Amino acid sequence: MTAPPRCSRCLFPAALCLCPEIPRLASAVRVVVLRHASEIPRVTSTARWAALALGAEVIDYGLPGRAPELGALVAPGAALLFPTPRSPQVPLPRPRLLVVPDGTWQQARRMVQRVPALRALPRLALATAPAVARIRRAPPGGMSTLEAIGAALAALGEDEAAARLSALHAAGVERVRRWTGSRLATA
Repeated sequence: MTAPPRCSRCLFPAALCLCPEIPRLASAVRVVVLRHASEIPRVTSTARWAALALGAEVIDYGLPGRAPELGALVAPGAALLFPTPRSPQVPLPRPRLLVVPDGTWQQARRMVQRVPALRALPRLALATAPAVARIRRAPPGGMSTLEAIGAALAALGEDEAAARLSALHAAGVERVRRWTGSRLATA
């Protein structure tokens, strides 16, 4: 049995294509996603959806034999969206570039630990995530990459973009539910 055709952009089966739900958003904050190689083929990669909505650059990390060029990420006005016990909710000055590691919590943590350019950036932390339907399990208080980007934009005063990313997340979760026919966990 052959698999149904997929959308080349969102990777969903063509009958459930998420592309009509993906808004085109303008943001004063440029977003760059550092995506772990294991996330590249995943239909459920919410970072892909966020990147499509924001026109964000996606840099792949962990591909065999290829080291990503990350020097440009360490620029004045850049911040890392990744928590530490001392991370402020909104760093000062307000970042112009937000670097977002994408992968499981363990993968994201390892990327931050192994890439000196990331460790050098000031960090932006987020409040605990509300309980919503999730595609994958998250640690307590955790959230998907799309939710984290939306929460960061909200913290930086970009409420409309944040609300539209939240709606995109809900649409993506619903598409995955319809596709898999399963109930999704809440965190």
